[in-house]
Order: sequence, then structure tokens, then C-alpha cells
Amino acid sequence: MRLAVLALTTAIAAALSAPAASAAPCGGSFSAFLKALKAEARNNGFGQAEVDRFFRTAQQDPKVLQADRGQGVFRKSFTEFSGSLISKNRIDNGAKNAKKYRAVFDRAERDYGVSRGILLSFWAFETDYGAFQGNYNTLNALVTLGYDCRRPELFQPQIHAAMKLWRRGMFDPAATTGAWAGEVGMVQMLPADILERGVDGDGDGKVTLKTSAPDAILSGARMLRDLGWRKGEPWLQEVSVPDTLDWGKTGLEQTLSGAAWARMGVRPARGKIEAALPASLLLPEGRKGPAFLAYPNFQVLFRWNKSFVYVTTAAYFGTRLEGAPVYDKGRPDAQLSLDDMKALQRRLQARGHDVGGIDGILGAMTRVAVQKEQARLGLPADAWPTKDLLNKL
Repeated sequence: MRLAVLALTTAIAAALSAPAASAAPCGGSFSAFLKALKAEARNNGFGQAEVDRFFRTAQQDPKVLQADRGQGVFRKSFTEFSGSLISKNRIDNGAKNAKKYRAVFDRAERDYGVSRGILLSFWAFETDYGAFQGNYNTLNALVTLGYDCRRPELFQPQIHAAMKLWRRGMFDPAATTGAWAGEVGMVQMLPADILERGVDGDGDGKVTLKTSAPDAILSGARMLRDLGWRKGEPWLQEVSVPDTLDWGKTGLEQTLSGAAWARMGVRPARGKIEAALPASLLLPEGRKGPAFLAYPNFQVLFRWNKSFVYVTTAAYFGTRLEGAPVYDKGRPDAQLSLDDMKALQRRLQARGHDVGGIDGILGAMTRVAVQKEQARLGLPADAWPTKDLLNKL
């Protein structure tokens, strides 16, 4: 389940880094779309010969659209998803890479304030530490998604960013490959992000994220720093919670100080709670499952990837790589089936909640809606949907 799946919503990061939205028309005639892209490239200062060379091999890739539509893995629960991604091999390789590139991680922490655990986690999940970087032609992926009318404003600017990389000798329109959503390299960055945040970590005068681990590590660190990462602060901490807790205070929409959570009986599984930091109490599978305090740096990770289950798993794995124990799975209520989840989302939508689409995925928006309905119905408001909730809606 490698890149085609895990690349998922890093395309969302394009909205943060992209230049002004392109004017090329989506849908309709593909040749007219390419013509518009070429005209815009000329307006951006590229000569006709350059434009023709860059777009010579550009074509649609139907497999990109299949990957874009096929995100079923994110319907898994946190324990199931994290269990499928976190392996002894990834833990062992994380330790080896932490040792091999210790000086690089030291620099990442010194210059950008980003902890090695979270960088190793993303490196592991995105490409298995560089081993599987994706085999989609990057230009074709970007052209396909830019032509598709779902999110052209995210992907069309990346095409022009790729042209700028090409002019610098850092992109080959015929040969550069990566994830289906247009990300390139060991930590899967989009062309605009490479332009703006790429770091020459090995000092060879180039930013080569596909072959240079120092370049990839430091570029990822700079990106997280630019997205708001706070130096020297934790991001996720496993905790235990009392049965008497006010469940309505849990979830990413609610924030209290670490000291306040401690007064309410929340206890750390390791170390101590950061009393002065704001934190949300995260219950990925409700009050009977794992529990974590999510600090401000956790929220930053959603600017890299929008999937709740992916971000939570990556955040936890980052702590694991820095010595945290295996989390307590607890005994959560059974997860709803795909059909039941979709039925739940339709009922929530009918009651006026925005769940972000009927996709069967328990994402952040669906969780908020579930928690509100649980509170309305007098159920424990822990944002974990059950058959009981579905039957009462």
C-alpha cells in the first residue's frame, strides 16, 4: 500500500505554496487545455522553443485518476491503520537512519526546530526511507490532475513550478517520476514546495530530493517550520483518561491547558504533561480506545496531509521512534461498516452537518458532527460513531 495511497492529500499542501491559480480551462478539449498552459508559460517568460520541449511528452494518465478516486485505506480505524504501517522493519530502519544521518537531524533541529522523530516518521510512511518513491510520470500526473475539474486550482500552478525546476536542471518532464499527486522525492514534495523550501543539504549546489537524504530531510524540516512547527515542543503524547471525564471536552475542536487536563485526571503514559501548553484530548476510537494529548505541533501536520488517521499514525510513530512505548489499544466499540458509515454521514448531513462528503471515512468533519449529535442525544460525546448512534439518528 505504498505511495499511490499515502500520497493522498499532500496535494492539499499545494494550496499553501502554489503561485497564483492558473487560467487554463479544465475539462473540454485536452489539446485546448495544453494550448492554454503553453500560452501561460510564455507569459511567465519561457520562450516558444522551451515551452514546446517541456510539453512535448505531456499526456493524460488514467491511472492517476484511478489513484485519486481510490482512497479506501483511509476508512480504516486508527489501530488498524497504524498496525498496517508501523512494523519492526520500519522501526529498525528508522533507528539505523537516525544514526546514519545524525548530523543532518542535528542540523534540522538546530536550524528549523523540527524533531528527528517526526521527520523520520514522514520519511518512513511516504517512501519507506526513499526505497519506494512512486513510478508515475510527474508531469503527466500534474497535467492529468490540472485538467481534471475537481481541483485544478491546486495542480495547475504546480505544472508551472515544475517548468521552473526544469529550467534549473532539477526536473525532467519525460523522466521525473513520483507519486500520483505530483509529489517528488524521499519526503514527497510538490514542485512549488521544492522551489520555495528545497534545501541543498549535502552541499553539492543542487536540491535533489530523489537521491540525497540530507536534501530531503532538511527540505522536509524547512517545510514543517514554514507551516508553523514550534521548536522544542512535543506534538503527541499518549495518556490515560478517567471514566468520569466530560467527553464533550475531547476532540481537536476543544483545547485546554495541559495543567487543566491533569486536574481532570488525565495521566501521561510516559514523561510528564506539558502543563503550560494548550492541548486537545484525542480519542481516535472513542473513550474505550487509545487516548492522546495533541499539542499545537500536531495541528501543523494537517497542513502536510489532511487525513486524520494518517496524521495521527504519523504523529504517534514519530514519538515511537523517539522512545515512546507501544500504545494501549484499549477495547473500543466496533467500527461501523462502510455502508453504515455512509448511512451515518447521510443522516448527519440531513441534520445540517457538513461532513465533507459521503465517503465512508471518519474524518475530522464527520467526527465533529458525530460528537455534536452524541451530545444532543445524551450519549457519551467521544466522537466515535456506534450502531447505537446510527439507530438513534
